[in-house]
Amino acid sequence: MSPAEAVLITLAGVAAGTINTVVGSGTLITFPTLLAFGVPPVTANVSNTVGLVPGSMSGVFGYRRELAGQRSRVLRLGVASLLGGIVGALLLLWLPSSAFDAIVPALIALGVVLVLLGPRIQRSVAARAEARGGIPDHGVWWVWPAVAAAGVYGGYFGAAQGVLLMAILGIGVADSMQRHTATKNVLALLVNAVAALVFIAVADIDWVVAGLIALGSVVGGQIGAGVGRRLPPTLLRAVIAVVGVAALVVLLA
Repeated sequence: MSPAEAVLITLAGVAAGTINTVVGSGTLITFPTLLAFGVPPVTANVSNTVGLVPGSMSGVFGYRRELAGQRSRVLRLGVASLLGGIVGALLLLWLPSSAFDAIVPALIALGVVLVLLGPRIQRSVAARAEARGGIPDHGVWWVWPAVAAAGVYGGYFGAAQGVLLMAILGIGVADSMQRHTATKNVLALLVNAVAALVFIAVADIDWVVAGLIALGSVVGGQIGAGVGRRLPPTLLRAVIAVVGVAALVVLLA
């Protein structure tokens, strides 16, 4: 690896860490970068997952204020993310790379639509839940399995996992967008971390690549926390939608 390539991979890590903290989809920057430098696809995927874990930790730390009072919610939904992440990581190792080609773009498109229509749908969900005593702190009944499903996707590939999580939380859990972002960061961290542990145990990691991405993503996590916290709810939804559409364009190109 040349010095120029090392710098570019680190900068890709900064960009990925920033985007992951605000929305998610940083993999769409780092993964193509690694492929362009000749890293084999599976090695690039697993090394990228390992490298982005420190950046996810950085993002969680940056949003720590918004996590206040969410302990029980995060613990409950975190179990779903952990289980989903393990399944997704194992699927990556067992299934051919083409297995999710059709469903991944569909999931991202669904996530974008749900984020944009979130307030309207959330009001409808809240009205129905009110008749049954209101929305629990951890969300309506389908939030847990939906978070688990997002974890499966995140453990398998991960691009735009944050878009899906923000859609799920925004519709099924009664709270602010910024607090949802903080919860999303924790759930995505759990998925990435458990997937990384599986990959470290059974896959070949390019530790130089993973280290460079880790270095950049830690910086990016702090940048993302500063930027994301300043975005009002409507603008944050717009950013999520733009990132989701960009993810679709990249995946379908």
